[in-house]
Amino acid sequence: MLRAALGRLAPAGPQGRLSIAIFHRVHAQPDPLFPDEPDRQRFDEICRWLKTWFQVLPLDEAVHALREGRLPARALCITFDDGYADNHDHALPVLQAHGLSGAFFIATGFINGGRMWNDTVVETVRRCPQSQLDVTGLGLDGLQTLALGTIEQRRHALHSVLNAAKYLAPARRSEVVEALARRAGVSLPDDLMMNTAQVQAMAAGGMVLGAHTVNHPILAGLDDETARYEMAASRAQLQQWLQREVTLFAYPNGKPGRDYLPRDAALAQSLGFEAAVSTHPGANGAQAPLFELRRFTPWDRQRWRWGTRLAMNLRT
Repeated sequence: MLRAALGRLAPAGPQGRLSIAIFHRVHAQPDPLFPDEPDRQRFDEICRWLKTWFQVLPLDEAVHALREGRLPARALCITFDDGYADNHDHALPVLQAHGLSGAFFIATGFINGGRMWNDTVVETVRRCPQSQLDVTGLGLDGLQTLALGTIEQRRHALHSVLNAAKYLAPARRSEVVEALARRAGVSLPDDLMMNTAQVQAMAAGGMVLGAHTVNHPILAGLDDETARYEMAASRAQLQQWLQREVTLFAYPNGKPGRDYLPRDAALAQSLGFEAAVSTHPGANGAQAPLFELRRFTPWDRQRWRWGTRLAMNLRT
């Protein structure tokens, strides 16, 4: 029944609509701090659902089909942002087992031992041995003490810190989160992101690789020259590693008007990308702007709710 409904909402040809799912991580086991993020077993379940309901396409092929009005019925793509090592260790083998291809957008500055600012916060909150952490004077507006006694309190503290730091200037944000880690007295991991060999193995394993800037900045807050550098340098680095053309780009954070501007969509096109993806929910029809493609993934646990929400997304 759902498959038939999806076929009516997303028919083949010029009236087709492309759904693009977005993920970030696939954990080995469920992560108590992020209960909505899939572990390997749940991602395997999701892939089974998607393969049953949709025609899952590589994103580069889907972009060409969308542009030319020849999408198959129930077209969908799977995408991942950032470049986490668990994408290689867990997402890749699950996708291959199902005969599926995904697109992986890599923030190149963190490959080979780097750590994104938000993961400094995540791992600080995860590893802090204290049940309460004083954060006064660190530059986290509105925050003074983080309660860490329970997993629910740690989740709340994590999201509070991320929200307070997200839109700080990049240099200032790094200072703040590193100061947080020092105050917590924690040792932080340096193996969260892929290394070059893993990035290359993703491409060799049939995955599509796309650029996601060098340092994962909020593009809307950058001047023209810096924005251009972030986009062009990430593409150039990926092309050097892969020895192939990189044609796709994902905006960090990805909210139009808040995280990236029309200038950035124009930049992506001028730099030679063929398409770019946002995190604005909805599906993509024939008139969808190729440099602001929409992405959406349901958060429900039940199969029927998850699929129904994807069907509802096709109406937007």
